[in-house]
Amino acid sequence: MYTKLCAAISKLALQLATVGLAVIIIAVLYQVFGRYVLNDTPTWAEALAMLLVLYVTMLGCAVGVRDAGHIGLESFLVLAPEKLRLKLEVLIHALLVIFGAAMVYNGIYLAHSVWNYNIPTLGLPEGLNHVPIALCGGLMVLFSIEHIIATIKGTEVEPAWH
Repeated sequence: MYTKLCAAISKLALQLATVGLAVIIIAVLYQVFGRYVLNDTPTWAEALAMLLVLYVTMLGCAVGVRDAGHIGLESFLVLAPEKLRLKLEVLIHALLVIFGAAMVYNGIYLAHSVWNYNIPTLGLPEGLNHVPIALCGGLMVLFSIEHIIATIKGTEVEPAWH
């Protein structure tokens, strides 16, 4: 059941990142069109694109952790004996849990500290720039726990894009 929940969350994150990427493209195209055709640059388009880049990147990062697309020493793990390899995989994901928890804590702290300020051209709280850090960290914690459970059970986590 936990795996199904993580798979659904991961797939949703991937879909949201895809939509966000499409909106980034539209915003940048509109900005270029406004600048060179209308001779009136829409200032909100750049700020929106920059905000969405944070969300797309962080959602993609979290999905990458679940799909085991993060940087790893795969060649070292393949050469290690089976018992050591399993322990190292659990350790790697436990370290990712700690890192993700730190991202959650610091992301919330940063968002809270600047929430009362606005992004000038969007009129949205500045704290929205830091929410993706906390969101990504929380998803990394969920997905790393899923990997630890799968490693202990001797199963694999199926990627979200299947």
